[in-house]
Amino acid sequence: MSRSSTQAALLVSLLLSSASDGVAQEPTRLVVGGFSLATEGNRLPEGWSPLTFKKIAQHTHYEVVKDGATSVVKAVSDASASGLTRAVTISPREFPIVRWRWKVENLLERGDVRRKEGDDYPARLYITFAYEPDKVSVGKKLRYKAGQALFGEIPIAALNYIWDGKSPMGTMVDNAYTGFAKMIVVQSGPRHVGSWVEEERNVYEDYKQAFGEEPPAINGVAIMTDTDNTLERAVAYYGDIVFVSATK
Repeated sequence: MSRSSTQAALLVSLLLSSASDGVAQEPTRLVVGGFSLATEGNRLPEGWSPLTFKKIAQHTHYEVVKDGATSVVKAVSDASASGLTRAVTISPREFPIVRWRWKVENLLERGDVRRKEGDDYPARLYITFAYEPDKVSVGKKLRYKAGQALFGEIPIAALNYIWDGKSPMGTMVDNAYTGFAKMIVVQSGPRHVGSWVEEERNVYEDYKQAFGEEPPAINGVAIMTDTDNTLERAVAYYGDIVFVSATK
């Protein structure tokens, strides 16, 4: 993302605060994004709110559309950046598995997960984590406090599950702007462009691998299609997002 949004990952929780924190609950499933139940034509699915960044005037357009008989969220980004967010409180130990489905119409030619000017993706799923001091190393506490002084209330960490154009699937690297956010490539290349893909990740294990410590509570989920760095155009679709218990 652009320099004006270099702290995008750190600011997610600030923007999540305006979202509803209720989720549909079952004994073994938490439905965070029930997009299939949303009404066609609505810009915002129930419980979700816009995620925007200061000094970025051009925002991605989100809308509930029908894909066959199923409602999904369509995102159109044209040299723009914004997302949709939802505030939640989820134990990653109790509900470690996240499942979702998504589809992209195109990849970004100038995207590059390792460079600031390439930090754009046709589709991504953000998961942010609350600050729980007893689960954070001393060094990370100091960096977090410094970040708080600059940006106010921020998440202690974020996982970004991304659909990239070039990096191998399974790549896990620091965000180009901040070590508080990790980028995890779950889809890459043209093979599945234009097709729905079902995803499943173990958030608990991903966090431990990414940050080397026990994860705190999940406090936010966001979807985002952005092209403000590369100045390209991207179209993506997002299906339901569900957290599942380890026993499911």
